[in-house]
Amino acid sequence: MADELDLRATTAKFDRSTVAEAETAAENERKQVLSQFPLEEWPTLPLSRYALGQSAPSTSRSTYCRLMEFGTPNLGSIKGGSAAKHIMYHHNSGEWRLAAPLRGMEPQEAWGELRGQFVRAFEAVAAGDFEAVDDLELLRFGPALVTKSLATYFPEHFLPIYAGEHLRRYITLLGGSAQSDAPAWRSNRRLLEIVRSRAEFDGWSGQEFMRFLYLKFDPRPRQHTIWKIAPGERGRLWDECRDSAVIRVGWDELGDLGQYQSDTELKQALDVHWPRSSGGSLTLARRLLAFRDLETGDRIIANRGTDEVLATGIVSGSYCFDADRTEYQHVVPVTWEVSHARKLAEPQHGWRSTFAKVDAALFARLSADPAAPGADIAEPNAGGPVVLPEDVEGVLEALERKGQVILYGPPGTGKTRLALSTALTLAGRTEALGFPPDQRAAAQAEMLRNGRIRMVTFHPSYGYEDFVEGFKPDVSATGPGLTLALTDGMFHALCTRASACPDEQFLLIIDEINRGDLPRIFGELVTLLELDKRGLPVTLSVSGRTFSVPSNVRIIGTMNTADRSISHLDAAVRRRFAFLPVGPDPDVVSGAVGPLDLAQFFESLNTRIARHLDADHQIGHAYLLRDGEPIATEEDLAAAFHHEVIPLLEDYCLGRADLLHRILGGLVDADTGRPALMSPQDLAAALASEFTSGTPGPDA
Repeated sequence: MADELDLRATTAKFDRSTVAEAETAAENERKQVLSQFPLEEWPTLPLSRYALGQSAPSTSRSTYCRLMEFGTPNLGSIKGGSAAKHIMYHHNSGEWRLAAPLRGMEPQEAWGELRGQFVRAFEAVAAGDFEAVDDLELLRFGPALVTKSLATYFPEHFLPIYAGEHLRRYITLLGGSAQSDAPAWRSNRRLLEIVRSRAEFDGWSGQEFMRFLYLKFDPRPRQHTIWKIAPGERGRLWDECRDSAVIRVGWDELGDLGQYQSDTELKQALDVHWPRSSGGSLTLARRLLAFRDLETGDRIIANRGTDEVLATGIVSGSYCFDADRTEYQHVVPVTWEVSHARKLAEPQHGWRSTFAKVDAALFARLSADPAAPGADIAEPNAGGPVVLPEDVEGVLEALERKGQVILYGPPGTGKTRLALSTALTLAGRTEALGFPPDQRAAAQAEMLRNGRIRMVTFHPSYGYEDFVEGFKPDVSATGPGLTLALTDGMFHALCTRASACPDEQFLLIIDEINRGDLPRIFGELVTLLELDKRGLPVTLSVSGRTFSVPSNVRIIGTMNTADRSISHLDAAVRRRFAFLPVGPDPDVVSGAVGPLDLAQFFESLNTRIARHLDADHQIGHAYLLRDGEPIATEEDLAAAFHHEVIPLLEDYCLGRADLLHRILGGLVDADTGRPALMSPQDLAAALASEFTSGTPGPDA
């Protein structure tokens, strides 16, 4: 009811006149599509007029896919992601990429099949037979393009909203029931029916409704990663980027980034143009795809070197490939705020490369209080606003959906830190996420003392009597002999407190959950962990008391996959937990030690570990951090490598010198099978030579 009242109040306050200009622009774009691609010409439309990626497109007449994705933004956006959304397109490699049902066909044969389904869809909608479109299976491989096409040719029957997830959320917002497996065009029709049934939208156009929803109830994630992006080496392209309101990056040999469907595919292209000594640059591929998929409203920083902010920016449009330029052809529109330019008091070691993640608290300090160049903003400031990190949001969503979650990954990837960050959020202490390490630790300790959030570490001797209930020595008893008393375990006590405070959220963090005998520890409570069974009473096996798990209790477990894989967990326990991977993050260790790029070394080392052992035995980024920052000296690098990384790898290799040699290469002495000893200065150079040679250069 509250949501309904909020929607009505928001609708009443919306000034529809603000949409007039955009609505006129959208109608002009629609007329452009109808003029260049009239419905009656679709049955004979040639492939050269449809598909992206062809070598010599007409400069005066864009292809249909390019016009719909890049030339009609006011009609509603379908930008982002790869060109696979167009069902078939011409790849930079020279081959045609086809949706699964078309594979094995020649391009013209495939186009004949695809074109035929488009024509049948248009004919069905024109005849009012909307269900017939659902039977055109090939069109399901491009739902956004197809839905935008239908809305463009038949605006009276469709709304200018094309993303399936957005449509389902808006249907739910307006009180409808969304079908998770419905194609976007069917959900679009369902939303239109709901809109037409509500009095508050009487007389609204599709454009007015679309813009109202995205302005007031944007379904996209509220917080994306904030990126630092260098505008050329030492900022040499900054003046052009500032004046043109864009940000540009290189790697032009890759061609349009929209043609790559995955980081693996882009990594393979990087390996072709910039061969590396070990495994290719998966990290760079992921960063380039993140650049391609920046959305309007995302925030970035332009930098020169490691200690100068040129401006902060807000993304104002979608990625495009500027083939008319001779260099730095990958472009994203940005609205720049140059008043935030300044020199930093301390260098940001992770800013040596073109891309680097930026902490939300740092961005808030840079953008909330503009200061003169030279101002000291490097000191932590707990007073600024803190934006909820994406990984924390992911855990919260899993807890809401499942009730309990296990964070799993190799050692040193920050699983416990993520669990505690989520706990701070549930405790209402989000500001502590931006605290320096000592203040953050104090906030966590205070949180764990308040009784609503508890933490325990499982181990082989931990049992049901510790977790649920059991008879234990009564230390308060007097007299001879041993007196046993029925004692509530940690989880039993937490549930008792949660039952008494149903309006508050309670959380149990179980560190190293896989080191315990989970069926024995949970006992009959395994059944009660499912959300739809919360509140159901069971009789406890020891005391015979009635017990239930309240609906306001959540559990986060952490699991080191190097000790035990998910598959080894008890199946009944495994079914009741959501599992979220927490993997090694090269961006966290962006920086350099002498000639060694830490992120590239970290990625290449883990690539070899995954190849010769498995992904569960990779090393986490924590091994290359000191006080939460990437290690910055040769001495710290040597200490981390010789005292932490090497012992871990030797343990993994179980004394097999040949296996250790395949992972570390020339850093293992061929005669002794032991890692070679060298000075810290020589180690940095040796690691750079072994792991990071042949990589494309940074633009910091």
